Amino acid sequence: YSELSIIFVAILQSLSCLARALQADFCCCCSSIGVPRCGASLHELNKALKIELKANANCVWQIQRNVNQTIRLIFSYFKFAPSSSCETESIKVYDGPSTNSPLLGQVCNDTDAVPVLQSSSDSLTFRITTNSMAFTRNFFVFYYFFSPEKKIENCGGQLTGPNGTLTSPNYPERYPEFTYCVWHIQTAKNSKINLQFQDLFLELDRNCQFDFTAVYDGLTTNTGLIGKVCGLAQPTFESSSNVMTVVLSTDYANSYRGFSAQYTSTPLLAPAEPNTLLTCSSDSMRILLSKSYLTSLGYNETHLRLNDPSCSPAVTDSVIFSFPLTSCGTTKKDEGHSITYTNIVSLSATGNIITRQKSIQIIAKCKMENNSTLEVIYITKNNIIQNTTAVGKYSVSMSFYDSDTFSKPVSESPYYVDLNQTLFAQVSLHSTDANLLVFVDTCIASPQPDFGSLTYDLIRSGCNKDDTVVTYPPLEHYGRFKFNAFRFLQSFASVYLQCDILICDSKNPNSRCTEGCISRQKRAISSYTWKTNTIVGPIRLKRDLRSADHSDHRNTVQTNRLMHSLLVIKAVHAESDYVFRKSYERKDFRFSNVTVFDEAYKRTRAHFPKPQPT
Repeated sequence: YSELSIIFVAILQSLSCLARALQADFCCCCSSIGVPRCGASLHELNKALKIELKANANCVWQIQRNVNQTIRLIFSYFKFAPSSSCETESIKVYDGPSTNSPLLGQVCNDTDAVPVLQSSSDSLTFRITTNSMAFTRNFFVFYYFFSPEKKIENCGGQLTGPNGTLTSPNYPERYPEFTYCVWHIQTAKNSKINLQFQDLFLELDRNCQFDFTAVYDGLTTNTGLIGKVCGLAQPTFESSSNVMTVVLSTDYANSYRGFSAQYTSTPLLAPAEPNTLLTCSSDSMRILLSKSYLTSLGYNETHLRLNDPSCSPAVTDSVIFSFPLTSCGTTKKDEGHSITYTNIVSLSATGNIITRQKSIQIIAKCKMENNSTLEVIYITKNNIIQNTTAVGKYSVSMSFYDSDTFSKPVSESPYYVDLNQTLFAQVSLHSTDANLLVFVDTCIASPQPDFGSLTYDLIRSGCNKDDTVVTYPPLEHYGRFKFNAFRFLQSFASVYLQCDILICDSKNPNSRCTEGCISRQKRAISSYTWKTNTIVGPIRLKRDLRSADHSDHRNTVQTNRLMHSLLVIKAVHAESDYVFRKSYERKDFRFSNVTVFDEAYKRTRAHFPKPQPT
């Protein structure tokens, strides 16, 4: 930009700061003597909070207003202590009036996004906790109430062409206040997207705390932030694949003309052999390294070591480490919502006093979380980190057993039972990690396999909802319960079961799996480790089987009677035909027709006895 533009931008920034200083709803959460203000109860329709916190903080802000609207909460800037983890420092947001409400989301040091969260009602709560490190943490938080049914024209949408344009609402006029727009761009497979802002003029701020545009490398806002921009600029962004997400967020003051942008797509080159590849299953981890990659670093397979050096790789066209989750020095960490298994491949020259090669670590993580396994592999070389992710999941199954010894599973399907018969069900986790508990959290029954509107609770949040249900204590790899057979009213013949299963670290005495029944008021989202569900069925009553057998028998008898009658008719027809021909030969046919039929019938009946009644 020219010197005049730089001066103009500086003036705008000063005016913006002055305007916000005059706003009554801007709050700096720090007292006049510099002591941080820890939490508050907020009732305004909108408010901006500049928060500064020191070590060992545990502060709660509660937002609530008696209106028929929801809340949008934006963390446009956050700075935690260096090297802090989500376990020691975080912002947790709850969908309701207290920290006992359901967990809506979490923000911490490694959050790669501009977090925007939305409540389901007119109340929201967030808690900020910090560790013991002496460091000043800074956060900029903005919230406002809004009505989801009120739409802003030209605000977001789906773009699927090979190229296209997008503009902010009202462009080139001023964009509206309290705007949140999301554009999803998706082009042809095996292409990438180039996004060029020909014009962008948003409120200027060094950290883009007030109005900003954020660009993400994927089809959602949790796929990795490419960049965040504000002020007067003409930035360009490029995706790594054929999907990209663009977000515009504005607050209540200092509105400008917004932006006009154009995107184009270009074909991706044929993918090269991946340097590293990690796959995780319910019981094992597999790390693949390309030999060409190792050669480019000056290494070969003899330089590779896992945490346990005795575990060696298989060498083909690639170098492959494949091992159970609980072996080769793999470490396990219970992180509340997830269980993470970690191993490290070290690349270092051996037998030398000095080396000019880079020392590299490949850190592989299998993270069991939210009905999937998130696989993370990253490489460190001179403080450079490369990230890769993939998807897998735990393997679970459910079966009925013939007794409370749970030694013989029921193999037939449908499973025919007597009304009020005691049924024994077991959920099994298939994993080599012996230190995992299985807890049956919720089980519902339905007459349909798609579990539509008609369902019946057997177990809910660990609490028995049916008088006949008995749950067994959680076991490593097994969850068990029993109940008495029933049937749905009307004409439903089958019963299906669907159970939500929680999987926890058995070495954690305070996990959700050890808490048992939890009432709705005391329920905490963060108390479980990993959740999935499984289905078994159908169950049918034996009387339905007997009815079906009786119906088959009755149909068989009726069929036999019909066949008997048909045989009689056929025989009469054959005998009559024979007598007709003989009579015709004797020329007395026209005088003996009645007699012929009677004689034929008598002859035929002699060969077929009368059917006995059933």
